Amino acid sequence: MSNKKKKKLTPTQQEYQDFAKEAEPKRPVFKNCIRAFLVGGFICTIGQLLQWFFIKYFGFTEKTAGDPATAVLIIISVLLTALGVFDHIAQWAGAGTAIPVTGFANTMASAAIEHKTEGYVLGVGGNMFKLSGPVITYGVFSAFVVALVKITIKWLGGM
Repeated sequence: MSNKKKKKLTPTQQEYQDFAKEAEPKRPVFKNCIRAFLVGGFICTIGQLLQWFFIKYFGFTEKTAGDPATAVLIIISVLLTALGVFDHIAQWAGAGTAIPVTGFANTMASAAIEHKTEGYVLGVGGNMFKLSGPVITYGVFSAFVVALVKITIKWLGGM
């Protein structure tokens, strides 16, 4: 709590804030970073192995093998979410599971599972995008801005 806000508190409230701060468990930041790095790296390694698999056994090019590898990662993360395994992995790994493809698939699937009792249209369809909708919106807007910058740079370079 900032000193400015602390001054507005009564002495009893300040004493309680100090007590609460002392009682709060210390977070193992370094350990959490290592866990996130290991799990995130493992997910990326699986993605890379899938890409290699599609290149080697199905004749995809390096450029086109990313699409089926991404689709398989999405399917795996949705299945793990449905089985309740992804939540345990995410709880242990923290931000390591927030790799865009698997983390996004998890948010979509968990929201759909949570609201399925409300029906498929209003429950699943209506609530599935509450959490992931802003991600989609930000992604589309960011892509638009990057495209405008790229076009502007190309246009200025051609002058």
